[in-house]
Amino acid sequence: MLDIALIRENPDLVAEKLARRGFGVDFDEFLSRDRVRRDLIYQTEQLKAEKNKTSAAIPLMKREGQDTTAVMARMKAIGEEIKDGDRQLAVIEKQQQEFLDALPNLPADDVVAGGKENNQVVGTVGTAPVFDFPAQHHVDLAERLGLIDYARGAKLGGSGFWVYRGDGARLEWALLNFFMGEHLRDGYEPILPPHILNWQCGYTAGQFPKFKDDVYQLRADHAENDFTHFLLPTAETALVNLHRDEILEESSLPFKYFAYTPCYRREAGSYRAEERGMIRGHQFNKIEIFQYTLPENSEKALEELVNKAARLVELLGLHFRVSKLAAGDCSASMAKTYDIEVWIPSMNDYKEVSSASSAGDYQARRGNMRFRRRSTGRMEFVHTLNASGLATSRILPAILEQNQQADGSVVIPEVLRKWLDGRATLNSLG
Repeated sequence: MLDIALIRENPDLVAEKLARRGFGVDFDEFLSRDRVRRDLIYQTEQLKAEKNKTSAAIPLMKREGQDTTAVMARMKAIGEEIKDGDRQLAVIEKQQQEFLDALPNLPADDVVAGGKENNQVVGTVGTAPVFDFPAQHHVDLAERLGLIDYARGAKLGGSGFWVYRGDGARLEWALLNFFMGEHLRDGYEPILPPHILNWQCGYTAGQFPKFKDDVYQLRADHAENDFTHFLLPTAETALVNLHRDEILEESSLPFKYFAYTPCYRREAGSYRAEERGMIRGHQFNKIEIFQYTLPENSEKALEELVNKAARLVELLGLHFRVSKLAAGDCSASMAKTYDIEVWIPSMNDYKEVSSASSAGDYQARRGNMRFRRRSTGRMEFVHTLNASGLATSRILPAILEQNQQADGSVVIPEVLRKWLDGRATLNSLG
């Protein structure tokens, strides 16, 4: 959520920054209602003060034998005015909150305007493999090697689901174990959160109300038009809520967490034909890394997350690049994002395996997560940052396609071999 004080003080600046995301906004009506709201608050507080003062005086008047008829009538009138003012305030505050909830985060000053066409490649690692044999798609490799059963996955869950089998299941867990080991080595605390979250979790993350239809909703009491809980679309949604409504110690920051969860996405099935297989799916495994930091350390924390995610892909020996996203390609909650994009030969394209992002204080405002600054005694909002570290559903296809051999085998990345009996290759079932 944006700082309402900033909107009051410099609405043109806020509108200009949002325009860089392609988001148009007019603050005139919002600011007009804000003035009415503040006037109502002042008037209501004055009436409540008068009521309290008069209430204290009535017993004394009665003891002195004074007639309190007029005073009691005034008290009744004040009570009605207060109720009317409170009703008006409730309506205005609901309108104002709905307006604020719909506003995305402001892009950081160094993020360029525009959509994905303005994304900037800031680094490339390795080179794309060149094959002197007919290269295969990861779906064909996975099925021939007995790693993934797409047909039975669809039978169990429908389109966009798959089943890991044999060495495929072992390779998946090898990836997760490798990622977790790296995060533990770097001092991150492991978290295993619930997979069913309440509405406030989605709101704090900035995913609700706008993107509520992208999640698997769990409806209470068979309600048709509302839901109270949902399946988490990413562990970020859980991790950003760990300290919701808390006042944190400045000296304890940063908090560094990582969490393994499956991720559940309703929208994931709407993909193009060339994205068949595991590139998109309704359920996939991911390890999320997350930080709560002091505002002045936010930029350094983002750099750390980008480097961590990139290092994992590099240690797997895969060709990839790092892109800095333009304002319009960043998700609504994020001020700045870097994508780590792995090369998928069958698509002749790069696909994102991690988005490392800073939300600034946007999520902290929605979740009321603050710390007290020792030097001033003032309360400030923390900054929140996240990155995939990593999602496996695109890493595994990249391994299969980039590491495929002429004889149909696939070279196992060296860092994973200890979880697959020390083997160097995955071989055909033949």
